[in-house]
Amino acid sequence: MEIFLIVLIGAVVIAAVIYGRLLERQRRDAMAALAARLGLRFSEERDHAAAERLGFLRKLDTGSNRYLYNRLDGDYQGHEVMASDYHYETYSHSKRGRRTQHHHLSVLTLRLPRSFPELLITPEGLFSKIAQAFGYDDIDFESAEFSRAFCVRSRDKKFAYDVCHPRMMEYLLAHRDLAIEFEGNVLALAFDTRLEVSQIEGRLQQLVELRRFLPDYLFTKS
Repeated sequence: MEIFLIVLIGAVVIAAVIYGRLLERQRRDAMAALAARLGLRFSEERDHAAAERLGFLRKLDTGSNRYLYNRLDGDYQGHEVMASDYHYETYSHSKRGRRTQHHHLSVLTLRLPRSFPELLITPEGLFSKIAQAFGYDDIDFESAEFSRAFCVRSRDKKFAYDVCHPRMMEYLLAHRDLAIEFEGNVLALAFDTRLEVSQIEGRLQQLVELRRFLPDYLFTKS
């Protein structure tokens, strides 16, 4: 009976591994097809260097063995964009030794024609309230509804107010799941998990819409 259980558990583990690889292949193929349809390049390779270059983004500066994979990039509606799966590892320790946790999420970026200060706009939540308690001030706006819904942080308050004008706030209140970051010449959307492939094009469209909401004077003033 004991041998039977060991064999059964082994078979279940092998079946789970095979099924997981099948799902990953299906995702990879679907993302490649999406890239071809949108006229974007596609790479399934693990790109540690690209992840390192994006490490200045708060969402991507956690953990070890960080890399992009299943990456789409190129020109989309006149903007240089990227949409990619992202991996990092964290570790925990117990009497049995070190345990590795693998984390996977989606990140999308749009390259801007000039550099800007760091600005984070994230849905208000418990983590942001704790951060404020330790001195990470949230910038408040005239719209009480927007201030309740989103946590906005930047050392440059004028830039934050320039970005979060009434039309932008109205858009964000209609899309409350967006977590946005500006830094340097990058506008980024990052998610806590991997997007479904069917969601990626819509998220790219949101990224372009956010760019269109940025006032023209931000790109013309010296």
